[in-house]
Amino acid sequence: MPSPNGPDDGPEANASRYVTTFDPEAGERASDAIVTAVAAIVGTDSVDLPPLYDAVDPEALDSLVEHAQRMEDAGTHQVWFTYESFDVGVRTDGEIRIRDATTAS
Repeated sequence: MPSPNGPDDGPEANASRYVTTFDPEAGERASDAIVTAVAAIVGTDSVDLPPLYDAVDPEALDSLVEHAQRMEDAGTHQVWFTYESFDVGVRTDGEIRIRDATTAS
């Protein structure tokens, strides 16, 4: 389950920011972890959420993470998108950051 950042997580940390992880080396898919985490945050079942592909191509996202895991010295990459009123950041090392969506000025 995603956990809110604590008060020592930087100057912008607040209760509307969450961090969770998945294990890409064990075959866990980023797309599944995102939907599960957002469902836990909003307090609903994951099947009641709109499809993730309304926000991002889940197969492409999973492929990006899988590719980064196969490449030696690939570094860590991240992708951000908005899903269900949250900005979601996925890192290829298995970290997912979720926060209230920002609005463009």
